[in-house]
Amino acid sequence: MAKEKAEAVIDKSNGKTPTGKIDSFGGMTKDELMNALSMMSVSRAIDNKVMTLIKQGKAFFLISGAGHEATQVAFGLAMQKGVDWAYPYYRDMCFSITLGSKPEDLFLAFLGKADDPLTGGRQMPCHWSSKEANIPTQSSPTGTQFLQAVGSALALKKKGINGVVYVSAGEGTTSQGEFHEAVNWASREKLPVVFVIQNNKWAISVPVQDQTAGKNASVLEMMKGYENLLRLEVDGTDFLQSNAIAQSAFKYARQGKGPALVEAHVVRLFSHSSSDDQKKYRPDDSLQEDLKKDPIKLFSDLLIKKGVLTELAYEEFKKKITDHITEAADWALKQSEPDPQTATRFVLDESGKRDRIEYEKLSHEGNPIVMVDAINHALKEEMDRNDKIYVFGEDIADGKGGVFTATKGLSTKFGKERVFNSPLAEASIVGVATGMALAGLKPCVEIQFGDYIWPAFMQFRDEIVMYRYRSNNLFEAPVVTRVAVGGYIHGGLYHSQNVEGFFAHMPGILIAYPSNAADAKGLLKTSLRLNDPVLFLEHKGLYRQSYSTSLEPDADYLVPFGKAKIVKEGSDLSIITYGAMVHESNFAAKKLEDDGYSVEIVDLRTIAPLDVDAIYKSVKKTGKVMVIHEDTLTAGFGAEIAALITENCFESLDGPVKRIAAKDTPIPYAPNLEYAILPTREKIYNELKQLLEY
Repeated sequence: MAKEKAEAVIDKSNGKTPTGKIDSFGGMTKDELMNALSMMSVSRAIDNKVMTLIKQGKAFFLISGAGHEATQVAFGLAMQKGVDWAYPYYRDMCFSITLGSKPEDLFLAFLGKADDPLTGGRQMPCHWSSKEANIPTQSSPTGTQFLQAVGSALALKKKGINGVVYVSAGEGTTSQGEFHEAVNWASREKLPVVFVIQNNKWAISVPVQDQTAGKNASVLEMMKGYENLLRLEVDGTDFLQSNAIAQSAFKYARQGKGPALVEAHVVRLFSHSSSDDQKKYRPDDSLQEDLKKDPIKLFSDLLIKKGVLTELAYEEFKKKITDHITEAADWALKQSEPDPQTATRFVLDESGKRDRIEYEKLSHEGNPIVMVDAINHALKEEMDRNDKIYVFGEDIADGKGGVFTATKGLSTKFGKERVFNSPLAEASIVGVATGMALAGLKPCVEIQFGDYIWPAFMQFRDEIVMYRYRSNNLFEAPVVTRVAVGGYIHGGLYHSQNVEGFFAHMPGILIAYPSNAADAKGLLKTSLRLNDPVLFLEHKGLYRQSYSTSLEPDADYLVPFGKAKIVKEGSDLSIITYGAMVHESNFAAKKLEDDGYSVEIVDLRTIAPLDVDAIYKSVKKTGKVMVIHEDTLTAGFGAEIAALITENCFESLDGPVKRIAAKDTPIPYAPNLEYAILPTREKIYNELKQLLEY
């Protein structure tokens, strides 16, 4: 009953119970005007109720949108639900209500209940979400949503859908570099993005003049110079003005003219959050001035003044909303808590798709092929098979075709609509890819060197790997990211790094690290068919090596994730390794054969998931184990493998679990210095022999 009554307040009784003499005003009917006032009032009533619940110890957190409601309703009304996309920020509850979020659903989220439709109790409150309204479940970092919004707008354009993407933030977030990257990409490609900056002049305790370099602390002034960008400014506490500006911004974007940037001047009537006390840092006169600009009071006073609404009817209207919000909260408080058994679900895809694929089907093998060409052929074959695959990155289009030629010929074959160069900005590449994936495409992006992946780290750690989990399986971002890694090419400090140890620490992403051309082709093709994000690591030192060359498998050959490969069988010692170290280990093992030893080599092929069964089986067979990886020793991924072996194979061991890795030093340029740091076949031989003689 609570749900039905609350829906009546928002959707059915707007403008009918409150009576006035005027049937229209400001280009809107009385029903439309009362609907806007209703949504603003519902949002404020929820804010007030949640604050009461927090004081009662029944709820725990709120970031209020009080003072922002007029702007949020205006832009919500400009959306075409089911066509447009939205990336709202944490204050955008009223925007979410405008697009259909019900009070009951919002209270389920505030209370972290099992049936919370936003995140299933997985996120703190104020992370808005709706599958029906194309609102991907938002996160806490400020500014990560901008590039994703650009990606979804790019996806709409690629798919020929005349949609617009709304993305919002406070003025403080415009200090983030990703905001400027997003405006740059959207402006350059004339993408239909409406950037709404809700400027309440306070980034928690920091005033806007300490944030923004625009003239008179104006965000709009700061953003001059972007071609195709429509810049608009509005009193965001005035609903009618905000509504007119919202319609103009969406019209401009929908017509394909480019993005719009709106600076809406709003007020912050509550503290930053329920954990903050703004009286500690805001002067009292500042608070009093903001109270005079309360958008709900301004709008209701205007409707009464113009005869759309009477004072008596408005009092009844407010009471009815308050009663229904109380009823909705009481109903939500009685709902079930999440089952702890569900806490580990939806880290990765649970549809079973990965298990249904037919792997290692080999009809025939072709000519010998080097790894970089095998990767190129995998991309071509999968792009032929799936027109949703888009490939982009720095310098990947023809005639360059990538700095290692891995994408050579792709833009010629598939056109620059599907294969294109990105700006030189790694966060842009990954953030835009995330937005494209959320909108149903399959982006495969290239980061030129692992050493330069770090600007995109926030998009990986807090966005890509989190989307499925934080949305309780409503959204997925299956981006494939190809990255050239590794040393032995005299690349020095910034062209030699390995990154698998950092990314292996992130639940929610698959990691491949092939050692040869056949595995590289098969694993990349599998990556492009899965529903999970993949980090695909390509050792550039193996791209054209003869010993990483394979007979090329055909187009049906797929390699599974989580299945290691026994490169060489042996009985005296096991080597657990991956990437370039497979070959360095093999050279050492062959030399040890001449000494009468039998060494087994396990090529992991994928880091996540890890084939622990293959590791344990080999270790239990030989009784001795050496874990070898190229990355630095301390906290390298080999430490995780060593710990697993110690925990699970201890009684089978005839010696200590040993590791060989790079020294805990950056990788220098001069060849003799580089070889002094990295593992080499000679070092591996000596360490293996010592363990064999233990």
